[in-house]
Amino acid sequence: MDNPRARGISRHMEFDTDIAIVGGGLNGPVLALALASAGLKVTLIDRLNVKLRRNAAFDGRSYALALSSTRMLAGLGLWQGIADKAQPMLEIKVTDGRAGEGPSPFFMHFDHAEIEEGPMGYMVEDRHLRRHLLDAVASDDRITQLNGETVTGQAVDATGASLTLAGKGTLRARLVVGADGRGTGTGRRAGIRRVEWSYGQTALVCAIEHEAPHHGVAHQLFMPPGPLAILPLTGNRSSIVWSESDTAARRIDALPDSAYLDVLRPRVGDFMGAIKLAGARYSYPLGLSLAMQMTAPRIALVGDAAHGVHPIAGQGLNAGLRDVAALAEVIADARRRGEDIGSEAALARFQEWRRFDNATLALATDSFNRLFSNDNPLVRMARDIGMATVNALPGLRRGFIREAAGLTGDLPRLMQGKSL
Repeated sequence: MDNPRARGISRHMEFDTDIAIVGGGLNGPVLALALASAGLKVTLIDRLNVKLRRNAAFDGRSYALALSSTRMLAGLGLWQGIADKAQPMLEIKVTDGRAGEGPSPFFMHFDHAEIEEGPMGYMVEDRHLRRHLLDAVASDDRITQLNGETVTGQAVDATGASLTLAGKGTLRARLVVGADGRGTGTGRRAGIRRVEWSYGQTALVCAIEHEAPHHGVAHQLFMPPGPLAILPLTGNRSSIVWSESDTAARRIDALPDSAYLDVLRPRVGDFMGAIKLAGARYSYPLGLSLAMQMTAPRIALVGDAAHGVHPIAGQGLNAGLRDVAALAEVIADARRRGEDIGSEAALARFQEWRRFDNATLALATDSFNRLFSNDNPLVRMARDIGMATVNALPGLRRGFIREAAGLTGDLPRLMQGKSL
């Protein structure tokens, strides 16, 4: 005898995919590839058209990938295709500075030779990393891509989650992962609240070509308006991430290239010789955005959807990739044990693993920015003495180097170079 209730349960238990990932930037594709490597069926939903993502022109954008992040990419078979386009970061020099005055004599100097593992990290251009990820996703038959698609609604129940799509009806999954940035619709629809505030600063981002070689050295100069990072790219090129007050940044950003360079030159100094712009210029407002929870029933957040921090330490993408590695490990292990991969117990393990680290990173970057983005003479003297002290103590200095390389804390297997 036909049982309507049984028919309803049967339909209720059917899934289009194991995991739906909302967001096709960088964290989303890496998570999709990690989960697919563990044998899971994944659907990657991206609101942007894939042709826009594949734009191969150099536009100045680049990322500082910690050593642990490159190990993860290598374990997934991804690093091999971009390693020859990456610039090793062999040293990091951190100091106070003022435009036109040069660096302070008090500094921190971190050299990769002080650890056994190799370079602390690599600079990788967005065009190389993004295109390689897109190619890998497209070639994996366990991943379904929905490009140019928008999620307009989501609902969860005891067994799974249903997503309403603007152009393709509904999609049912055991788990939904939000990798959709600070304005995460996934988190908002799940009722996850956020702590947010603005720093009153704007990051000015560009790339420069310069006469003198950079020798793989990354520079972090703490200027009164905000930090200035000079990060080595392949060849005689460097990436600039430069923070100014919102008002000053708007004025500088409106300048033509020649005048923009006139403002930048005294901040960079003359140690790189003549400089000129390479690629496009960007700007974006700086603030902190931290989700109160990284999970909700059948929902998990990774990357900027969970924590958007100040770029002062260049750890935003690395923290997101650590989220990805931890979530992939929790899901893969749950699947092996025969658990429901989207269960409250599985998601609780992920949140317990990552929430404290992410809150600590947010607090650290917030504190560093407040400490260094001012010109109070007493504060300046205290931080200069602090940097000189760190630099004089090999054990403490080595700890900072390992932190920069992403080798500290409870590392997921992928970030240790192991498989899931």
